[in-house]
Amino acid sequence: MTIRALLVDDEPLARRAVRRFLAKKTDVEVVAECGDGESAVHAIQSLRPDLVFLDVQMPEMDGFQVLGSIGAGEMPITIFVTAYDRFALRAFDANAIDYLLKPVSQARFERALVRAQQRMAEHRNHEEMRRLLASLQKLSAQEYPKRLAIPKNGRIVFEDTKNIDWIEAEGSYVRLHVGNREHEFRGTLSEIEGKLSPADFLRIHRSTIVNIQRIREIQTWFHGYHRVLLEDGTELRMSRYQDEIARRLGLRCTGRRVGQA
Repeated sequence: MTIRALLVDDEPLARRAVRRFLAKKTDVEVVAECGDGESAVHAIQSLRPDLVFLDVQMPEMDGFQVLGSIGAGEMPITIFVTAYDRFALRAFDANAIDYLLKPVSQARFERALVRAQQRMAEHRNHEEMRRLLASLQKLSAQEYPKRLAIPKNGRIVFEDTKNIDWIEAEGSYVRLHVGNREHEFRGTLSEIEGKLSPADFLRIHRSTIVNIQRIREIQTWFHGYHRVLLEDGTELRMSRYQDEIARRLGLRCTGRRVGQA
């Protein structure tokens, strides 16, 4: 994800120094530069940058006044920049992610940028989870069978859906995990999914459906994936739900209830 940055400083040389540091970052784009507080307020409101490098001391409207005009809750992640360290404590009180003292060194700048990137990642994960849960809650009510008819050794076994922990697909077969028991039969995951209420079951991977009530924890994993831990200790992999599960739930929530990924 490209970080959209705004540079605010009344000194062109100071802006140039920050821009020079950022020029080496392929994942950061400078969307605008401002030389005064008033234009900074307009730029923040219109451009909605992800990150602001904000000078503290500027004529007419200083950095703290810019923050006050926007509001702490609406302000992008902010790194304050100034030539005077006496503003440091006030900068952190204003919820700045970091504070840079001019002249800024490369190493100190790098540390500040890493902190900002970490904060953005935390914020994205929180928002993605919030959207996912909101989508589940908005799904309209619909009746689904309370039991599944499962073919097994020439007979049919009925299993209450509430007892199913999770379901996996393997080739042309589907395997239901029910406590310490398993039911395996020929079929597709999509066929089973259509019989399950998305209020209770969620497809977290192309080959996995899980009973939401069995989920104990969802952990951030590597490369944008997540790990789902069930109450019995089972560990499952969740797809990159920010681009798959949350998006598809949002698209499908206006029709019948489905939790497809």
